[in-house]
Amino acid sequence: MKEIKIESTLYVYNTVKDLPSDVQDLMNNAHQARDKAYAPYSKFNVGAALLLDNGEVVIGSNQENASYPSGLCAERTAIYYKGAKYPEAKILKMAITASSQINKTTEPIPPCGACRQAIVEYEINQKSPIEIYFMGETGKVVKSNSLKNLLPLVFDKSVL
Repeated sequence: MKEIKIESTLYVYNTVKDLPSDVQDLMNNAHQARDKAYAPYSKFNVGAALLLDNGEVVIGSNQENASYPSGLCAERTAIYYKGAKYPEAKILKMAITASSQINKTTEPIPPCGACRQAIVEYEINQKSPIEIYFMGETGKVVKSNSLKNLLPLVFDKSVL
């Protein structure tokens, strides 16, 4: 038997105000997107904003449906819109914020597993990492220099 040790490095900022100014702006875009979420079932609103290498900012919010599997998370909404509108652009940074209509979310909330898989596909295809910043409604913000810190054993097209 062989042991494999996997390590991830994440960075924690105490508040949005501690982030670099461009990331503050990106997180503000994510907050605005979060306010447009359609989440009547989960009551959990998520907003995402992407900064592209062409200078564009793309946003997304979660969109639920009474047929639960038919909804889509904010991160994938933003990523797929980027793919449709700016297919050649690279994603440099992603900001994510989540809030609950029931409880105050003060801890950083990372992307779900399905979103991690979607993000890593774009990261691999563009051959460069995507900085990911995530938070709750308020409080600390976590930064990962690459999705691979959040999903270290990736499943990608190389195994197909």
